[in-house]
Amino acid sequence: MRAQIEVIPCKICGDKSSGIHYGVITCEGCKGFFRRSQQNNASYSCSRQRSCLIDRTNRNRCQHCRLQKCLELGMSRDAVKFGRMSKKQRDILYAEVQKHQQTQEQVLGREGQDAVSQGYPTSVSSGLSDLDDLSGLSDGLLFEFPLTPDGGSSYYSLELPLSTQHSPDPSHGATPDPLIGHCLHELGDDQRLLDVNPADIERVSQNIIRSHLDTCQFTSDELSRMTWNIHSQEEVRSMQSKTCEAMWQYCAIHISNAIQYVVEFAKRLDGFMELCQNDQIVLLKAGCLEVLLIRMTRIFNPLNSTIFFEGKFGGTQMFRSLGCDDLVSAIFDLGCTLCHLDLSDEEIALFSAAVLMSPDRPWLTESSKVQKLQDRIFLALQRELQKKPCSEDLLSEMISKLPLMKTICNLHLDKLEFFRLLHSNIADTFPPLYKEVFSCELQYTDFRET
Repeated sequence: MRAQIEVIPCKICGDKSSGIHYGVITCEGCKGFFRRSQQNNASYSCSRQRSCLIDRTNRNRCQHCRLQKCLELGMSRDAVKFGRMSKKQRDILYAEVQKHQQTQEQVLGREGQDAVSQGYPTSVSSGLSDLDDLSGLSDGLLFEFPLTPDGGSSYYSLELPLSTQHSPDPSHGATPDPLIGHCLHELGDDQRLLDVNPADIERVSQNIIRSHLDTCQFTSDELSRMTWNIHSQEEVRSMQSKTCEAMWQYCAIHISNAIQYVVEFAKRLDGFMELCQNDQIVLLKAGCLEVLLIRMTRIFNPLNSTIFFEGKFGGTQMFRSLGCDDLVSAIFDLGCTLCHLDLSDEEIALFSAAVLMSPDRPWLTESSKVQKLQDRIFLALQRELQKKPCSEDLLSEMISKLPLMKTICNLHLDKLEFFRLLHSNIADTFPPLYKEVFSCELQYTDFRET
């Protein structure tokens, strides 16, 4: 049974839910309200008796009581930022989904479809009906995304185009992406460039570029010779005939192989192995998939929207049996937009290293050391980009793709979490490195031995 989280209404107001947000099943409206309350450190007051009824029609009348209900039911920023659901929580959630579905089936049997449609609006936008709920949608992409939404294309059209824009004005309660802010700061910091020894930056650049080229599965020449070697219809149908479970395992093996190259890339970067083991693991687990998405540029053909997979190029239809059309479409769209930037191998290498060395990752113990490493990488990236005209525009374009990449990473985690919920026996057989990188908890695996 492919249970859907969305059958359970929002725990806060009873509107149609869109997934698990901050540890509780909520609608988009309550998700956005709670996020803004935490970002602004808001202090609300109640003009009544602090016992206001919070439902879909009056949830905006009392912010104090709405926030209290969020907290009482367990909403917490840490619930999303510092870990996914435990096995016990997943079991409880699965049981609740089944119970709610059985209840709905009984209602359908007694009163017909109309009774259910009146209680639960079918429009995806029903949770976005209030103007205040629409503000700052894209600023929460780092932390939430609907869990296996019903009709994923609807959610995709609402969320992902917004994520390609720059961060909204801080006055709207959004927190700008630290990486974006840092890069834009570097763009205008010409004096700092003059104060840095060019020879040091050149050494950083060469180290990163060499590490990248040595850890690519294929050279650019090899890939260019295979560009028009496309999977036949029979081969595509063969992939489509795989079960969802088999295709997930198949892709997990391929991703795990690619992760090994990213781990090796990280180990070769000057300064990475000097970080404490905790920080090495944090950076790899948090940034590995983002680096893979950047590297995807090399194996993507934007002329026909195909990607190199199993020795040939193929389109989104190859991955239909995964049951993740929204995730696959988002990845292919990102591939197209990144390819249009026409990045060289040198630029891909430096951009990958800058994203990997992000000092704002949760659980870092020596973020200042990571910051210093990233500072040098940014300077090397800027110098490399200055070889092209309109280098500032190109860097801004590169940075503007980061929110979309984070959205994809979070959507992948949510899809994986739901797959584990339904097929825990299959998920247990995934490659150890894949399970480690995308595990729920921070584990101290020595990547020197991986």
